[in-house]
Amino acid sequence: MWTPFPDLDDVLRAFVDGVRSVLGTNLVGIYLQGSFAVGDADEFSDVDFVVVTEELVTENDAVALQAVQERVYELPSTWAQHLEGSYFTREQVRRFDPARAPLLYFDNGATERAWDNHCNTALVRWSLREHGVALVGPDPRDLVDPVPGDVLGEDARWALRAYDEWLVERPLTRRRTQGLIVLTLCRVLHTQDCGCVTSKRDAGEWAMEALDPAWRDLIQAALDDRPDPWTKVLEPADPKLMSRTYEFLDYALSSARS
Repeated sequence: MWTPFPDLDDVLRAFVDGVRSVLGTNLVGIYLQGSFAVGDADEFSDVDFVVVTEELVTENDAVALQAVQERVYELPSTWAQHLEGSYFTREQVRRFDPARAPLLYFDNGATERAWDNHCNTALVRWSLREHGVALVGPDPRDLVDPVPGDVLGEDARWALRAYDEWLVERPLTRRRTQGLIVLTLCRVLHTQDCGCVTSKRDAGEWAMEALDPAWRDLIQAALDDRPDPWTKVLEPADPKLMSRTYEFLDYALSSARS
């Protein structure tokens, strides 16, 4: 119905029903963005969502929405452990917020609520407007204004700086994270160059041709390592690939400044 995976659609129905029961008339819409919107989603993809409300979610509703997340997490499907997304008001989602204020957010693999600016980006708004999948609610083009190319490009540069800061705080030691960072950097560089948002795999394939050939082996290794990422969460990263990934980050930051 919504995705190529019937068991994921079952999980999404449970999620939609739970969110609707909490928010009632405050609910405007529930959407998929990320890989299930821009394309190339597979059985290993995260399930990125955006919920739009009329008014800010109250603390009581935030507690109830966490309970929904917890119930969905326990469903007998691996998809249920990989719902990730944020709650915007109609006013917040309309246009890019340069302050990137934190939103009610649930991380991939987590059930505990947080306030985070993870989704409060031009990149997410572009994906939602141009390719968002409506689970409930109006066409996302009715909710999100067009994202200008210069705003998208600056947001891509901001994302690179944010990843640089993130990696200072969280050293790159895990196999899954190492490959994920490589493809994420490719995606950000693609956005800056092309003025749109694409999937990590498509961005990696673009980078193989568009970037310095010196990075092809690192990018190909990340593409090859994509299948079954969740078995690699606790595996150590290859030291050589880890070192090269830091070098690739420096290259990406330099490219963004030029």
